[in-house]
Amino acid sequence: MKLRPLHDRVIVKRVDSETKTASGIVIPDNAAEKPDQGEVLAVGPGKKNDKGEISAVGVKVGDRVLFGKYSGQTVKVDGDELLVMKEEDLFAVVER
Repeated sequence: MKLRPLHDRVIVKRVDSETKTASGIVIPDNAAEKPDQGEVLAVGPGKKNDKGEISAVGVKVGDRVLFGKYSGQTVKVDGDELLVMKEEDLFAVVER
């Protein structure tokens, strides 16, 4: 199944966070927090402004983004857990 987001929505797959602290302590899975980074898998065409023109979304497929821990709506597609969220829920693009 493929998803095509509408308007200014993006589909993000969470990226696993580190399971070890800087000092070398291993964090067990049940104590680890949800990661707040992800990779953009799909992007909608954009949102219409007051003039009816479409404003393009500022991220592209493949971008690594930061978002709030409880942002977006979780959906399961082909066994993968994905997030569908509006562009305004994204905080930043991580430059590599």
